[in-house]
Amino acid sequence: MHRRTLITCLAAGLLAPYRLQAAALPYRLMPDATEVRFTFRLSGQPQHGRIPVRTARIRIDPQNLARSQADITLDASRARTGLIFATEALKSPGVLNTARFPEIRFRSTRVRLGPDGRLSGGAQICGELTLRGTTRPLALQSALYRRPGTAADDLRELDVHLSGSLSRKAFGAVGYPDLVADQVTLAIKARIRLAG
Repeated sequence: MHRRTLITCLAAGLLAPYRLQAAALPYRLMPDATEVRFTFRLSGQPQHGRIPVRTARIRIDPQNLARSQADITLDASRARTGLIFATEALKSPGVLNTARFPEIRFRSTRVRLGPDGRLSGGAQICGELTLRGTTRPLALQSALYRRPGTAADDLRELDVHLSGSLSRKAFGAVGYPDLVADQVTLAIKARIRLAG
């Protein structure tokens, strides 16, 4: 083998781990440690519900956190509240219309880091929410933490907290306006694990 070619191959082999570290790392969601909760007001009283995650594609770039990405699909057809009649109303054509739109999708488009340059302490994940076939921008407050007791460079498992709110009218979910308020708040807690 030509000496220059040999040196090039060796250099590529030695630098490969650094290139891998510089790229966004793929994570998978841990379903047992993840919940998507929502709160709405029914006749003025707060009611809570949950929607399971169907799929999640999460990539975190430890060298450039602003390049991290998330693409999450929720199973709207399995949404639940604490009240049977409210759950049925939630899935009805006037609200989520799950017979026609069984999924809700959030796709991140930009990450705004907090003042300290981290994915916590004021960070936001901005993206597009698709609900009932309508896509609108949505910003979620975010926080990303290492698991308690782990080393500073141990990124194998991370806890994610997201929160925000949306107008259901903006997505055409206008059913039961005399009973249900327009604003819906979201609180998401998830645990993710490095894939592979």
